Amino acid sequence: MSRKVIVLTDGDRVAKQVVEQVAKNVGGRAISLSAGNPTAVSGEEIAQAVKSAPHDPVLVMVDDCGSKDTGYGERALEELVQDPDIEIIGAVAVASNTSDVEGVPVNLSVTRDGQIIDASVNKDGDPLPNNHIINGDTVDILNRLKIPIIVGVGDLGKMNDADLVEDGAKITTMAVNEILKRSNLH
Repeated sequence: MSRKVIVLTDGDRVAKQVVEQVAKNVGGRAISLSAGNPTAVSGEEIAQAVKSAPHDPVLVMVDDCGSKDTGYGERALEELVQDPDIEIIGAVAVASNTSDVEGVPVNLSVTRDGQIIDASVNKDGDPLPNNHIINGDTVDILNRLKIPIIVGVGDLGKMNDADLVEDGAKITTMAVNEILKRSNLH
């Protein structure tokens, strides 16, 4: 039986707090070991932590620390998906101001106002109508992986204070809940 994992493409200090809060909100587990800016552990280490989590869904962070090239977070994610006991059911693609990236098409996005839209958003969580590509430092790898649901969001825990941990990290929680709902795990 494979472990059900949701990947979030951010791992800085604020993102770590957000992901830990979201895990509580959805009844899942956050792999805090995967946090870092950039990701400081291997995909194999993350896989072991996922397997030791008491239940699903398991939330994993990956971060390239602004690198437009394949960075530590993307390499860790490439290793993680190789594990036959891990099933990535979705990804929360976090927008950033990184330039010269390919970006990744999203199935939907959650704006900082909590609207679910059929387009992408920028780092502040503002909608980008007629655009379905999220640009970020750690999202290009998602194009090469078979991840069924990709949800775009702005910068975790920020978005002009719309996603604050002390308010329950509402926007990121909505994004994760959309993945769970569309994966029939909600």
